[in-house]
Amino acid sequence: MATPGTGEEEACPAQRLLKLLSGKWKAEIFRLSTDGPLRFNSLLRQIPDSNKQSLSVALREMEAEGLLQKETLQQKPLHIEYQLTEKGRQFIPVFQQLEKLV
Repeated sequence: MATPGTGEEEACPAQRLLKLLSGKWKAEIFRLSTDGPLRFNSLLRQIPDSNKQSLSVALREMEAEGLLQKETLQQKPLHIEYQLTEKGRQFIPVFQQLEKLV
């Protein structure tokens, strides 16, 4: 296992995923994104008690971590979708195992 504070990756994928998903709504966003692309307003409806600001922050952070990618669809009106990146898809089996433990 890596020494804390050295910048090295943790040896345990579950520990790395838990760190990436810490924060309000991130685990729920990740769970919903395993089913396919997500739209912002759809997330607002699917996550009870969520609000625009907290969802925006979580989505930006997940995008910065490389878990989600944002795509603007050139339709009228414009639509923005979020979907898992390759890095995000690699964590799906780890996430599913963690879900089974709860």
